[in-house]
Amino acid sequence: MIINSILGLFSNDLAVDLGTANTLVYVKSKGIVANEPSVVAVQEDSRGQKKILAVGKEAYEMVGRTPGSIKAIRPLRDGVIADFDVAQKMLEYFIRKTHNNRKSLVRPRIIVSVPIGITEVEKRAVKESAEAAGAREVFLIEETMSAALGAGMPVTEPAGNMVVDIGGGTTGVAVISLAGIVVSKSVKVGGDKLDESILQYVKRNYNMLVGERTAEQVKKKLGNAIANKDIAVMQVKGRDLRSGIPMTIEITSEEVKDAMSEPISVIIEAIKQTLERTPPELSADIVDTGIMLAGGGALLGGLDNLIKEETGLPVKIADDPLTCVVLGSGAALSQLDILKEISVS
Repeated sequence: MIINSILGLFSNDLAVDLGTANTLVYVKSKGIVANEPSVVAVQEDSRGQKKILAVGKEAYEMVGRTPGSIKAIRPLRDGVIADFDVAQKMLEYFIRKTHNNRKSLVRPRIIVSVPIGITEVEKRAVKESAEAAGAREVFLIEETMSAALGAGMPVTEPAGNMVVDIGGGTTGVAVISLAGIVVSKSVKVGGDKLDESILQYVKRNYNMLVGERTAEQVKKKLGNAIANKDIAVMQVKGRDLRSGIPMTIEITSEEVKDAMSEPISVIIEAIKQTLERTPPELSADIVDTGIMLAGGGALLGGLDNLIKEETGLPVKIADDPLTCVVLGSGAALSQLDILKEISVS
């Protein structure tokens, strides 16, 4: 323990939000030093050996544009590691980047945020990836807890705090009191499912195939959870499924709202189910404090108003929903007593 505390003085301890869509890294005393897509470009030879060509932004630019020998891989799916080897290489890349590509003499302590309800096998995969990437000690914190800390919620007090963290692969809903999660629910619906629903809508209604990146751009430009008086229009390019040639269509914000209605209803149902299981004393607190939205999905237009309509509770969006999780984990780096309380074994 004494050796660990001495090492801590010399190492750059890290907090990592290992997200399905983006990976963010926070370095103690420096703040957020990396925020890049969770994508790795891999080339596989005839013997099945994988060679990493690019990671993060550079690899994301290759999504949907690679030749047969190169694959742009997302090593995390639905919030969990789907490709252990590639996830490890991606973690190594981010750790090395934060140390300016120098091999540090002292290995860092790393906090990794994980989804609610992660299995023991998945926990072990995350820990082993971080250790293989150079961590001295690995702590896991549930993303909703990190998001609540990052949003400035008083999680250590004996009061009900409700947070909804809408990430790329999962949405976590939790009621927190006294530094513990009292009630929680996780659904494998997030930003990726919203993109997928737009992709499928275009395919079904226009017989046109669009890529993941195009669907994401449509969501960001036209996405709204509630009907809007001003209907916006966007040109979308893709491939005609009948003729096979490129084509262009016009899609409206109303169509995008309809396309995303099913995954949004799953998120709202998860919130309602969590509220139904919340002890009455904590429910009374939530009536006053309301629901805090975090994660990239919190930026979807009108989602806060829709949740307010469905639950009758006040809804707030975190000041910076995209960085809430990593900022919360970063705050825990400086408060080891809280870290030991909130970390999952």
